Amino acid sequence: MRRSKDNGQRSIRLGQSRGLAQVLGMLFCLGLLFSSCRYTPPVLSGEAVEQRARDSVAYLFERHYTWNTNLVLQADSINLVALPLKESYSTLRQGDRVVVAELDVHPNDTVDSVWVKLAHSQEVQGWLRECEMKQAFVPADSISQAIYLFSDTHIPYFIVICALFVAFGLIRMLRRKSFRKSGFGDIDYVYPLLLCLLMAFCATLYETMQVFVPDTWEHFYYNPTLSPFRVPLVLALFLSGLWAFVVVLVATVDVLFRRLPLTTAVFYLLGLASACIFCYFFFILTTGIYVGYVFLVLLAVLFVRVLRRSLHTSLYRCGHCGEALSQKGTCPYCGALNE
Repeated sequence: MRRSKDNGQRSIRLGQSRGLAQVLGMLFCLGLLFSSCRYTPPVLSGEAVEQRARDSVAYLFERHYTWNTNLVLQADSINLVALPLKESYSTLRQGDRVVVAELDVHPNDTVDSVWVKLAHSQEVQGWLRECEMKQAFVPADSISQAIYLFSDTHIPYFIVICALFVAFGLIRMLRRKSFRKSGFGDIDYVYPLLLCLLMAFCATLYETMQVFVPDTWEHFYYNPTLSPFRVPLVLALFLSGLWAFVVVLVATVDVLFRRLPLTTAVFYLLGLASACIFCYFFFILTTGIYVGYVFLVLLAVLFVRVLRRSLHTSLYRCGHCGEALSQKGTCPYCGALNE
């Protein structure tokens, strides 16, 4: 009896120690994640570096832009002030390109103490408050332009995609076409679920940067890159998730159009796009209140279970087309006989 009690107490202690180790491990991973969420400015030492270069690097990591940064006006029009004569203006129109020529601090300005000199040409130059510049101008880089376009116009496109999916679904219901007869039952759920998981992962990381480290996202916005290397860890994970999403999307489209008819494959893609849109909005809205992280873990667990089930049922592959088969015999995709 004493030995059984001692063994029971030891097992309880081991369980508690394992649980504590898991919690400490999660806290360590979260600490490592959020400790690597910001860009680290380089240390410029030595007399060979000019003061202007030092100031340029300091402005880059403090304001996220610096001298010679190219910008494009997205607003309808804006006026540049010809300081010190505040009554003299230079008007710019939408689409005009400018370059950051100089920065200055006006401590007496109650709206924004930082003023930026923008140069459109040798004749058209002027000053503008930094807050007004960030609202009216967008970086000229194509990646920054794509980010601005997506953030500004993504909702109408999402509504159109969901509306098309509903319309296709109603048409199929009126024609009384069942999903099983269309070949939906032959589609493995690993790729679609992985797409939703990657979308949820990227949306969670995006909202995490917006809420906890907005400077990291702003620096990436003004200095974009598609490489997940030499960037903060949270941004590297976000970019890696986007690349993985593109790769899985291409694989999913290839599988769909090889296994399903054209109209059925388009309908399936619209439904998959609607599911990804739902995941995007759901995790964007729930990450700020920390609930999104829990649902992301649950979705990852669901994906692992579906993946294990798929690997267990797909024991064979066709020797002709390479498709997964649950048993030997005639391949339902190419008709080849597998013995």
